[in-house]
Amino acid sequence: MSQLALEIRGITKRFAAHVAVRELSLDVPRGAVYGLLGPNGAGKTTTIRMILNVIAPDSGSITVLGVPNTSPGLLDRLGYLPEERGLYKKMQVRRLLRFLAELKGVDGKTADHRITEWLERLSLRSPEKDWGNAKVDELSRGMQQKVQFIGTLLHDPDVIILDEPFSGLDPINAQALKDTVVDLKHRGKTVIFSTHLMDNAERLCDSVCIIARGEKVLDGTVAGVKSEHNKQNIALSLAGSPSDEVAAVLEDRALVARMDDNNRFFELELAPGGDAQLLLQRLVGAGAQVQRFELIQPSLHQIFLDRVGASGVEEGMSGHG
Repeated sequence: MSQLALEIRGITKRFAAHVAVRELSLDVPRGAVYGLLGPNGAGKTTTIRMILNVIAPDSGSITVLGVPNTSPGLLDRLGYLPEERGLYKKMQVRRLLRFLAELKGVDGKTADHRITEWLERLSLRSPEKDWGNAKVDELSRGMQQKVQFIGTLLHDPDVIILDEPFSGLDPINAQALKDTVVDLKHRGKTVIFSTHLMDNAERLCDSVCIIARGEKVLDGTVAGVKSEHNKQNIALSLAGSPSDEVAAVLEDRALVARMDDNNRFFELELAPGGDAQLLLQRLVGAGAQVQRFELIQPSLHQIFLDRVGASGVEEGMSGHG
């Protein structure tokens, strides 16, 4: 049996004169959480649609769970949450979920049992309220997204593909989804999700692939990617906004080569030959109230900006997803 849940070799997809995906190759191990990362319009959704055989690549090959992605019956082993959410608004939640389960070959009794379990797990059923008895359009947007997520999982798929799953979720619902993804991995499932939110990917993923303008920029384990880009980075946190004197220290290019400024939190890259202790002394001397000063590996967000850059994000905004 192949140790790979997904094997992509050299796929390309064009829409008229626009190349949405160009010569993409990647390997996703079984039982991993894998992030397909990139700005809007980078080619993530197009790649997912090719994996699911919704559209065919112009060239290249895709193997899922050891067989070609065109193999009969393969889709019943996959779960897919599309970026464009779509539920029958006037249907009762339980009836809708049972319908989705039966489409995947799950018998009614098994489906009902699983639906109740998932409704309880995702806080849609309690002694006070059972949202399973409500119509879909009576639910909040976050609740509707959780219902569609449940529909993705009812047939107990081996590979779960989630396209921008965190889009529009509040922190509580986002945490519920993250907890579920971790549990799916512990059960031996493979979870592939696309996102442009680097923080979520950094926390959840074992491995990532960054795509920009339809091409792979880098891929590998999160630890490996960060190790390869391990410049001298510092996490700096201040009490209050920086004064002009503190800002002048941070803008000294003899000390700081690059800065990601989040007002009170900064991710800094030291200049070549820069001294972390001297930087700290200069900051304190300028009156900074330092709450955190720590040598760190660069974040995926910073690596993404270094490798893709603002121009790649802007160009990608107008392309196919």
